[in-house]
Amino acid sequence: MPFTTDEQPARTISGTQVMFAVIVALALMLTVNFSGRVSADRQLRAIRDTVLREIDLLKREQGELIARLAYVQSDAYVSDWARSEAKMVRDGEVLILPVPMSATSAEDDQPAVTEFAPPQTRQQQPENWQLWWALFFDSPPPVLN
Repeated sequence: MPFTTDEQPARTISGTQVMFAVIVALALMLTVNFSGRVSADRQLRAIRDTVLREIDLLKREQGELIARLAYVQSDAYVSDWARSEAKMVRDGEVLILPVPMSATSAEDDQPAVTEFAPPQTRQQQPENWQLWWALFFDSPPPVLN
C-alpha cells in the first residue's frame, strides 16, 4: 500500500534506542560531574599549596623569633644594649661621642667649639585682669598710675 502525504507511518521507539539514550544521558551526567570534581580538585590543590607555603614562612619566622628571644635573654644583648642605647661604659673605659665639624673649623683644622646663646630674659607677663580686659573689650587696658 502506497503512502500518501497525509499519512505517515507511526514511528516506534525500540528498546535499544531507549537504552542508548539512557546510556548517553548517564555518560553526559558522569562527564559533567567528573569535570566539576577535577575543577574543584585543582582549586583545592591551589589552596593547599598556598597554605603549605604560608606554614613554611611562619615556621621560618617562628625560628627567627625563637633565636631572637634567646639572644635578647642573654648577657651579650644586655651588654650591646648598654653600650649602644644607654651609652654606658665598663670600668676603665671612656665614652667618646664624635662631634661633627663645621665648615669653617674644617678649614682651620681646629676642633669645633659650640657656643651657647645667652639665656633669654623673660618679658613681663600681663596680670590676669589685663588679659580679661583685652578679651572683653578688644582694647588695651587703661594705664593706672
